[in-house]
Amino acid sequence: MSLVFPHTFVPWFRSVAPYIHAHRGKTFVVAIAGELVAAGKLPTFAQDLAILHAMGIKLVLVHGFRPQVEEQLALKGHVSRFSHGMRVTDPVALDCAQEAAGQMRYEIEAAFSQGLPNTPMAHSQIRVISGNFITARPVGILDGVDFQHTGLVRKIDAAGIRRAVEFGALVMVSPFGFSPTGEAFNLSMEDVAASAAIALQAEKLIYVTEVKGIPLDPADPDSEIDTELALADARKLLANLPNPIQPTDTAFYLQHAVKASEHGVERVHIVPYSVDGSVLMESFTHDGVGTMIVDEKLESLREATADDIGGVLQLIEPFERNGTLVKRDRTEIERDIGLYTVIEHDGVIFGCAALYPYPEARTGEMSALTVSPNVQSQGDGERILKRVEQRAKSAGLESIFVLTTQTMHWFLKRGFAQVDPDWLPDARKRKYNWDRRSQVLVKKLS
Repeated sequence: MSLVFPHTFVPWFRSVAPYIHAHRGKTFVVAIAGELVAAGKLPTFAQDLAILHAMGIKLVLVHGFRPQVEEQLALKGHVSRFSHGMRVTDPVALDCAQEAAGQMRYEIEAAFSQGLPNTPMAHSQIRVISGNFITARPVGILDGVDFQHTGLVRKIDAAGIRRAVEFGALVMVSPFGFSPTGEAFNLSMEDVAASAAIALQAEKLIYVTEVKGIPLDPADPDSEIDTELALADARKLLANLPNPIQPTDTAFYLQHAVKASEHGVERVHIVPYSVDGSVLMESFTHDGVGTMIVDEKLESLREATADDIGGVLQLIEPFERNGTLVKRDRTEIERDIGLYTVIEHDGVIFGCAALYPYPEARTGEMSALTVSPNVQSQGDGERILKRVEQRAKSAGLESIFVLTTQTMHWFLKRGFAQVDPDWLPDARKRKYNWDRRSQVLVKKLS
């Protein structure tokens, strides 16, 4: 029997609560490469989606089937043909794609029918619905290459998909489409997923793929991953990349991510299926495990507003309980919220500090400097300090000071100097708690 340790589980569970609230009732389009199934990852992946479903997230699952089609073609002794990064779907390849799609549908439905006790699938009862949600058109002839039964998405039946997810079902979409005359076309999973996310105006499009994400150095696929790309930066990167041929090429998934982001999908993620639980970690942790493309950077350093009161209170309460911060009256925080600076990421407050000016002494107190334990050691505290210094200079102050009992060395490293409590402005000195014996540290502003 595994043990649950409250001192680690409870803080972790509280840390994901803001994401649970933010994602409830939202639509996620999750696209999986056929390699995920071929690698035997489908059972645990289905469990992760079951958790998302239980949290009230509306799910649309788009599957690929490249390796499954290759397997069918090999059995028939038929050679694959590709051009322009797409499969040339002749009649034999079309038959193989249809067989692979049937196999994938069976395996996915079976995975979501699990109900084993002591697993995330217990009591889940997820209904999987699929259908002819895609109207397609032929690729046609490009540079003299006839793509035959290879197609592109013409239209997504968004209304039909919405009705199904509102009913509580998981909608499964295969990369197949049909023309108005009933002709079948083999589509790419990436195109179908982007088109579905755009048609549904999904909050998230998540590609679960054979790549780790978008590398910081496209010339070195083994370099570290860029965890967040603004759409403008993604466009620039894409413009300087060669046309993709293989799914492992940097531009292969990026081109579809940019398209979806340009057409209103709030967040597009590229995550590796090789990391167990990658969809959960990408959705419920600050930095995730792959690359996220957004229209603008999700992290902002800004002045607080009344809407941030709840987030600030939730952030500072644990530090008040352990004595790092002096407990503040809640009405005081509401009254002074305009004096606070906050760091927000994806709608969640991860850091804050307040600046209380004493104009008569040309100084100000920085108080309640707090950074969430989930993102400490990433420089957020220093960024908040610099913003507070800027606010102090703009207000005509010549210095800022802090009172601390536990973090003196952090401030000393950043240019503060210790002074006697008698240095404090008279108005602040009258409120000084001599029993607490806080150290007073001052930094002059150049």
